[in-house]
Amino acid sequence: MASVLGKVVSRGISTTRVASGQAAVSGHQDGWKLWRKLTFLVALPGVALCMLNVYLGLDDVEAHSAPPFVPYDYMRIRNKRFPWGDGQKSLFHNPHVNALPSGYEHTDEHH
Repeated sequence: MASVLGKVVSRGISTTRVASGQAAVSGHQDGWKLWRKLTFLVALPGVALCMLNVYLGLDDVEAHSAPPFVPYDYMRIRNKRFPWGDGQKSLFHNPHVNALPSGYEHTDEHH
């Protein structure tokens, strides 16, 4: 029984390999040309347009200003101090973006 099942499986695998090989030879040998054209004519110009959109849309004031601090009761709750530093700053704390429970650390606008 096991040998019969083994022969059926091996026969199915061998015919699948031949069929897939024939399909690859018969009509898909120029597929790389299509993907090369799509890469250079669609993908790269699309990435360039996205980069241009971001570059032209950036404003220095928007890019470097933090959102206004609103001391909501449910945010920045510290039940236990962090085990590093002064215990108030998270491990990946960024003073320009992340607020402490009391507010932002810096007050200058052009930092």
